[in-house]
Amino acid sequence: MPIEEINVDELDQRMSDGIVLVDVREADELQAVRVPGVQHIPLGELAARIAEIPEGHVHVICRSGARSMTACQQLVQAGRSATNVAGGTLAWVDSGRPTESG
Repeated sequence: MPIEEINVDELDQRMSDGIVLVDVREADELQAVRVPGVQHIPLGELAARIAEIPEGHVHVICRSGARSMTACQQLVQAGRSATNVAGGTLAWVDSGRPTESG
């Protein structure tokens, strides 16, 4: 089953619906810049922490879209439904949308 992939414009539209957005980057990357409201679970910890992700469809973001695609594949293999954010946080920042840090 192919993984759905969306760009940051579509992500921005979906965020108003209260979606679950998981950032799978490392902690130092998250501290530098992130999309507001993300849930942080590093990719290396995802398999052990899937139960922390609310039920239902999950959107996944990373720096550029590669790690998040890997995370989506893991989630689908675990029986979850997931969408990858193409371009990741870099595309979000480049679009001029609001970010958080710290």
